[in-house]
Amino acid sequence: MTPGGPPLLILGVRRSGTTLLRVMLDRHSQLAVPDETYFVPQLADRHLRGVDEDEFLDDVRRVVEWDLPLERVRARLHDGMPVGEAIGAVYAVYAEQQGKPRWGDKTPMYMQNLRLLERLFPDALYVHLIRDGRDAALSFLGMPRGIVTETWMHPRTPADFACQWRTEVAAARRLGRRVGARYLEVRYESLVEDVEPALGRICELAGLDYEPAMADYAGSVDVSAKPHQQRLLQPPTAGVRDWRKQMSGEDVASFEQVAGDLLRELGYETSHVPDAAGRARLASYRARALAWRAASFALRRSFLFRRRHPVLLRG
Repeated sequence: MTPGGPPLLILGVRRSGTTLLRVMLDRHSQLAVPDETYFVPQLADRHLRGVDEDEFLDDVRRVVEWDLPLERVRARLHDGMPVGEAIGAVYAVYAEQQGKPRWGDKTPMYMQNLRLLERLFPDALYVHLIRDGRDAALSFLGMPRGIVTETWMHPRTPADFACQWRTEVAAARRLGRRVGARYLEVRYESLVEDVEPALGRICELAGLDYEPAMADYAGSVDVSAKPHQQRLLQPPTAGVRDWRKQMSGEDVASFEQVAGDLLRELGYETSHVPDAAGRARLASYRARALAWRAASFALRRSFLFRRRHPVLLRG
């Protein structure tokens, strides 16, 4: 078992509202949930067969952007320990710096690494935030250029985003069937309409008491460096995106021709079902996703990794 209690991992496709949920959960007195981390797959791929303290800490210096006292991380490590425990030590020190005993994570990119999360953190709890994929697509495609790194996997159309949404939501639901009671689905639409019941269910999953301060975040979040997160200055608001009014009929059809069956399974209204063109687009996306993961793994295992990642942390 993880000291202090199991980690709470927030799952959700990008722009599904996970940042809002992270902010609220991070306000709990017992739980520290940092902003997106990105480093878990990097450290895991770098240290497949157990941890060498010095090499692991050297990689932590390169990919962890927090201002951590590395001697405290080192004190939790020992040679040969499983890499999941070592990564957990990094999070534990972060939580300790915030004066909290428990830690969580919210990184939408990890939706592509769910099997890895299971292996690294065998007692983890999962909260899967699901939002109507068409509204999530509007939010994602409406972000200003330059906010996120645009690789050859970056969705640029509603149909492209539908491929990512369908693949990742379905994968997270399969994870839920595997881990059973350690998984909880929460609808974004329910969260913003009535915050307390949704947060209460999450706290019950985590074995934490509900704290009203979790919902009282408006005006206390620094979004000066995040122009795409200005909504965090306001209380939860329903109907910010409405695909019925803001998405063209052509775009609705192209999304549903990829993911209409999953939308319907989740209880969202639809007018189209997947067709041959949608299935072909989805198959192409999955092939590219496999190639991307293979290329990423090869790079992390190569000598180029440390050249690409200069030291960020000293000490």
